[in-house]
Amino acid sequence: MKIEAVKEGNCVNMHIRKNDLVLVIAGNEAGKTGKVMKVLPDKNRVVVKGVKVIYKHVKPSQKNPQGGRIQKETSISASNVLPVCQNKNCEKSGKGVRTKKKILENGGKLRVCVYCGVEISPDE
Repeated sequence: MKIEAVKEGNCVNMHIRKNDLVLVIAGNEAGKTGKVMKVLPDKNRVVVKGVKVIYKHVKPSQKNPQGGRIQKETSISASNVLPVCQNKNCEKSGKGVRTKKKILENGGKLRVCVYCGVEISPDE
């Protein structure tokens, strides 16, 4: 009897969500903060507003009659960002923090700051 392993995608359960405020901790953009605009769980990447901005050269078209250069953000690895703790009483307030999962009585899960235990929720 042969048992086959179940193939799972790359890191489907991510520690970052859309609209999170994050701090970039590695790479050329280290130290910058921004809001997560898009999460790409299949590639384990996130797009953060104002981080890793590139210029795309476009030809004139009906949508863009002038043509020229368009600024757009590209994705960075999710391992290079940490969510920012918004709790004022936390020792790491305003800085990137690691998170852990808190399991509720009804079976739901919350992301909480490792240092102060306050829930980290995305801004709407």
